Amino acid sequence: MSLFALRKLWPLVRPHRGKVAIAGVTLLFSTAIGLAFPLVVRFMLDAAFVTGNLVNLNTIAVGLLVMFAVKGVLNFLEVYLLGATGEHVIARLRTGLFSRFLDLSPGFFTERTSGELTSRLTSDCSTLQAVLSSQMAELFRQILYLVGALTLLAALHPQLMLTTAAVAPLVVLIAIFFGRYLRRKSTEVQDRLADANAVAEEALGQIPIVQSFVREDWEADRYGARIEESLRAALSRAWARGLFFGVLAFVAFGGITAVLWQGGRLVLAGQITAGELVSFLLYAVQVAAAITALASLWGSYQQAQGAAIRVFDLMEEKPEIADPPEPVPVPTTAIPEIVFEDVWFRYGPEEPWALQDVSARLRPGEVVALVGPSGGGKSTVAALLLRFWDPTRGLISWSGRDIREVALADLRGAIGFVPQEPTLFSGTVFDNIAYGRPDASPEEIEEAARRAHAHEFIERLPNGYETLVGERGVRLSGGQRQRLAIARVVLKAPRILILDEATSSLDTESEQLVEEALGNLMEGRTTLIIAHRLRTVQRADRLLVLERGCVVEEGSHEELLLQDGLYSRLYRGQLILEPVV
Repeated sequence: MSLFALRKLWPLVRPHRGKVAIAGVTLLFSTAIGLAFPLVVRFMLDAAFVTGNLVNLNTIAVGLLVMFAVKGVLNFLEVYLLGATGEHVIARLRTGLFSRFLDLSPGFFTERTSGELTSRLTSDCSTLQAVLSSQMAELFRQILYLVGALTLLAALHPQLMLTTAAVAPLVVLIAIFFGRYLRRKSTEVQDRLADANAVAEEALGQIPIVQSFVREDWEADRYGARIEESLRAALSRAWARGLFFGVLAFVAFGGITAVLWQGGRLVLAGQITAGELVSFLLYAVQVAAAITALASLWGSYQQAQGAAIRVFDLMEEKPEIADPPEPVPVPTTAIPEIVFEDVWFRYGPEEPWALQDVSARLRPGEVVALVGPSGGGKSTVAALLLRFWDPTRGLISWSGRDIREVALADLRGAIGFVPQEPTLFSGTVFDNIAYGRPDASPEEIEEAARRAHAHEFIERLPNGYETLVGERGVRLSGGQRQRLAIARVVLKAPRILILDEATSSLDTESEQLVEEALGNLMEGRTTLIIAHRLRTVQRADRLLVLERGCVVEEGSHEELLLQDGLYSRLYRGQLILEPVV
């Protein structure tokens, strides 16, 4: 893993540095015992075959058993402490990364798929977890084994040491050459898997549409194509890894063969004992194993480096919309006046203007409706008021204050939003209503449901307020979901209300109930209605007609009908399509 990743992970590791230190000590002693093993074997074999001392043989055997028992305890402590540290660190990393996602502006998510981001939370973080929990310790262990074994070889058998040492540079060159290639391939595999996850999540999230259009086979083929791409990348990586370890094994064990040949000649010449040869062979095996393991770890670290770069690039992503350095306080009870002053906005430098020179005023307690053809900029006005984006030019003020000077939590906390397609979360009815105020009492939850005309159907559910609604509320009808969304906003008690045509997709009975609930909700609040069905805005105090991002007409319903302009044409056209009965 690169120094970049280690530096970024250190703040997460720091609280567990005591555990890491203890694990480091156990690693040192465990490795020392491993390095002592060939020496003990040498004395044991010499006691058996050279001196014929049975007492020494028995004593050394018992000593070996004690050594391995101590080594087992040390290994347990090391693995547990580092494993626990890795779990804690990655849990915090995932939590921090998810929190960063939640802070990012909506524009960020228009360029990234949720499947890709989920992949970063899962597979990339899992790759880093493997490094922290085991591979980091293994890296230091193999370095200690390599250095220690080479040092002992140099001290005990300088002639044979030269043969063993000649292999090491060759292995290092092989590792460097293949390591760079493996890093590129590992990054490609992770990217292809992220693409596949994005396709799967999109299809599963829209399963009713997929099935209603009989597109199961097409979606399966689309996902299969992405998996095929990831498979090709993975097979290419597997081929490279296989070639890497094949060449490495030949070089390492070829070196051991050379050592055995040279050592055998020295035994035959009477220059070393059989015990010395075996001990040297064990040290040579330790060197070869350490080099092989380090080469393998090098490939893993190349993969982890790619994962770390992706994760920490996202961690350092700066939200386009952020709190001001010194937010100004806003009144906690007064209903604000919202003013748009010469607002221009577009979603990107190359995009066309979504709003052009829009000026409007929402007086305290007033109901203002935005109407006009699709694509005219109605939803953009609401998004700017919520500060999902900021105006490209001009400003939006809150009782005389630029909303960019107000803390996001204060601004959004004062606004209630009821979308055209209500969003519910998996959980109970109670949890969904309480989403805006988790500390609300059961009595407050029930009162909010009553005001939203939701209490009646909730009582008929199998478990009442504790009924699970399913993912995105799939177990409820559209009208029921909408009334729960309204109850959630009622409980929040906002001072400004944004309604994105909350009744457009409902049947007549549900529409009437939702309209009554909305009437209760709008009392004593400044309300901005995004209207697609013009029959629903007749009770608005004022209407703003938007076309191609510009306000082209303004006035009451009756006034605009008399002008015989765009609004009048749209309204009469809808009456023809939807006659009032």
